[in-house]
Amino acid sequence: MSDYFNLPPLNALKAFEASARLESITLAAKELHVTHGAVSRQVKQLEEHLGAALLSRQGRGIKLTDAGTRLYENSHSAFRQISASCQDIRQQTQQSPFVLACSGSLLARWLIPRLERLQHDLPNLRLQVITNTGDDNTLQQSDADASLVFLDQPCADNMQVYPLDTERIGPVLSPHYQHAATLLNASAAALLKEPLLFTRSRQQAWPQWAQAQQLASNELHYAQGFEHLYYLLEAAVAGLGVAIAPEHLVRSDIMSGRLIAPWGFVETSAKLVLLTRKNQHQQRAQQLAQWLINSL
Repeated sequence: MSDYFNLPPLNALKAFEASARLESITLAAKELHVTHGAVSRQVKQLEEHLGAALLSRQGRGIKLTDAGTRLYENSHSAFRQISASCQDIRQQTQQSPFVLACSGSLLARWLIPRLERLQHDLPNLRLQVITNTGDDNTLQQSDADASLVFLDQPCADNMQVYPLDTERIGPVLSPHYQHAATLLNASAAALLKEPLLFTRSRQQAWPQWAQAQQLASNELHYAQGFEHLYYLLEAAVAGLGVAIAPEHLVRSDIMSGRLIAPWGFVETSAKLVLLTRKNQHQQRAQQLAQWLINSL
């Protein structure tokens, strides 16, 4: 059995250490925010546990016995070391930035518009943002504390997932696209005749949407492909064709009139999540996750 199981009750040890350091049970009671009687009982409990007297009365004060002197020296040193270690950990946690990784498209079109408000609301978070390589990266960067991703698969057991929202995808196009006026009032089946823009990192997006609309995905006609979603959406804004995108990333474009979404959006099996390693930066991760949920 470990020697740690032979430790005395820690509350009693704390009451004794305060009494010995302040040379007064009354002052110890004030420091610990308990009654004089409570401190006396704790010290007596400690003496019974050890089978030795630790304090003796000396007028209105107290005096340490030989056993008490030995225990005080060691307990006082131990409490100081524990206190210093806790303070160091708190300072490191407060001073080190919280590194968040996300794709370039998610950063540019969703996070950056919220970044100033986030930093204002959570100044102690000291958020630092880095970009993942690609749009479909579901693994946390080795030098990041968390990742903001669309997740549609199970993650490793050592990862903690904070769900933020359900993903919804849909076709978007510029109001200046050559067929925009026709498509605006057309059924979803009209897209079977249009050349479609897509990302190579997520080629299943168009078939997913077609299936939800009860359209034959093998009748879709693909045009230009792009490596990243950010480039795809810029191409759509430029009027080069019809793109497929998550609603979260085009909501501001739709509100500003840069893009239109005539057929709305459909839910997928993916979730927008904050992904972290378990038991690391848990408090700050929960704080950030709640803020992101409230900002949706």
